[in-house]
Amino acid sequence: MPKKVLIVGAGGFIGGFIAAESLRRGYETWCGVRESTSRRYLTDPALRFITLDYDNPERLAEQLKGHRWDYIVYNLGATKCVNFMDFNRINYCYLRDFVDTLTDVGALSERMVYMSSLSAIGPGDEKNYTPLNGDSIPCPNTRYGLSKIKAETYLQSLPKEFPWIILRPTGVYGPHEQDYLMMIKSIDSHLDFGVGMRKQMLTFIYVEDLARAIFDALEKAPLHRKYIISEPRAYTQKEFRRIVSKALGRKLVIPVRLPLWALSVACKISEKWGAAKMKAVTLNTDKYKIMSQRNWSCDVNPAITDFGFSPKVDLEEGIRLTVEAYKGSKQAH
Repeated sequence: MPKKVLIVGAGGFIGGFIAAESLRRGYETWCGVRESTSRRYLTDPALRFITLDYDNPERLAEQLKGHRWDYIVYNLGATKCVNFMDFNRINYCYLRDFVDTLTDVGALSERMVYMSSLSAIGPGDEKNYTPLNGDSIPCPNTRYGLSKIKAETYLQSLPKEFPWIILRPTGVYGPHEQDYLMMIKSIDSHLDFGVGMRKQMLTFIYVEDLARAIFDALEKAPLHRKYIISEPRAYTQKEFRRIVSKALGRKLVIPVRLPLWALSVACKISEKWGAAKMKAVTLNTDKYKIMSQRNWSCDVNPAITDFGFSPKVDLEEGIRLTVEAYKGSKQAH
């Protein structure tokens, strides 16, 4: 009998790739979705669906009762919100209530991966650019990062019988992702906007490599550990621009360097506009803090040692695949 996997938060950009990797490994794959969740990336007929109501623990218990999964991938979360209190509700309270309900009804048999974020650690060493690692003391400076570290702390507070593993991916990119697509579109228009005058080291993980890491961790990683997931090298803004320009076939790209104060003003205006329109916006005060952070270098050696983490797609190849998908969607429209 194949193992049964439940992917909580399967409807988003990353969720579709997690589901595809689960099927590729031969698992019976269940997608946990809301009534309103789009299934545009979940079209394989082999996928099974379960509707989950995260706002109502009693209803959630009824929905989970009678099911039992070997593995659970908890990928539910919000990266931008209209009301910043929603970060706490979605990223922390939903996780807490789901885990409590899961335990009450006995729906998990082996282990669960919780998808956290590098933002849970907060800013690193911006003087010597020492890579962030699992021993870095978390000091998140964004509301998003704070909600993620609260969820991590809750898992760590559980009795040792609860079988969690925490992954902290860096910037995830690939086909269908929107934030990096904005940067690609800008370079496609011959402009590359960077922020801050000091050196910035950026890290990335291609979405398929992240999906592979999730299942390698489920299959092989020791329990109750936290792992940073990233391509094992960092890039400067200039290197990123060169790679994207090459993939787009753009020879002339003008780098535009914005001072941090200008980014701060733009983010505050965008945030106020979003609040007035009741719409989550990409540029906000959280995004300012993330974009102004200079050191995103990562130490991924624990993941390499413990479960054989080995990304197959470097940034050059990943951007080529992402640009290919971007060009395909442009032609389709």
